[in-house]
Amino acid sequence: MPNTKSAIKRVRIEQKRRLRNRAVKSTVKTYITKAQRAIAAQADEEATLEAVRRAISQLDRAATKGVLHPNNVARRKSRLMKRLNAAQAES
Repeated sequence: MPNTKSAIKRVRIEQKRRLRNRAVKSTVKTYITKAQRAIAAQADEEATLEAVRRAISQLDRAATKGVLHPNNVARRKSRLMKRLNAAQAES
């Protein structure tokens, strides 16, 4: 339990940030999952490309806000594009 005023304030700030970060991470996961399902269903569709663009946009936004590390974002984007390219090559 925090004893000083500054420690009490830090707890409040950390709680706000934790909630915001959790919301951003959840959104990122949702868009990545949608993109992966779209790739698995039909890789050449315009809707699939749009889903991938939205997932990448959400990842970039999370990196900008400092929720995810830029290298983590780059790795996830790379893996997503690798899946898309492999699926497009098959069909």
